[in-house]
Amino acid sequence: MTIQGKNKLNEELKHLKTIERPKVIQEIATARAHGDLSENAEYDAAKEKQAFIEGRIKEIEDKLARAQVVDTTQIRTDKIVFGAIIQLKDLDSEEIKNYSIVGTDEADIKQGKISIESPVARQLLNKREGDSVTVRVPKGEIEYEILSVKYE
Repeated sequence: MTIQGKNKLNEELKHLKTIERPKVIQEIATARAHGDLSENAEYDAAKEKQAFIEGRIKEIEDKLARAQVVDTTQIRTDKIVFGAIIQLKDLDSEEIKNYSIVGTDEADIKQGKISIESPVARQLLNKREGDSVTVRVPKGEIEYEILSVKYE
């Protein structure tokens, strides 16, 4: 994962531990004060929310513990590899697209971040600026020219 991806997970973890966890504990206490727990929907909902939060905390802690963090500013290659910021030109429509190749947890197509494991990223790997590449997508094939490859 990139340094930015690690920082984002750390922020989410901190939010869950310092904001969400205490909030749900308070919700459980409030629901308990209402009496009979066997017919208390608020209590059940709060316990379910607590289970989700605790599960997410464990998931993030596990990912961070196993993560290999890559400082993309230190990458010195002209090939497309993990962490590359790529500018592509669709040879049919002349449309310019910008993508960053990131870890699975960081992927967000709306922000132009595609997972290293995605079919598109796999087809771009090891290509260079000036290369043409045919990318298979659900609606067919798109031929791109790679305009630039950089690392920040």
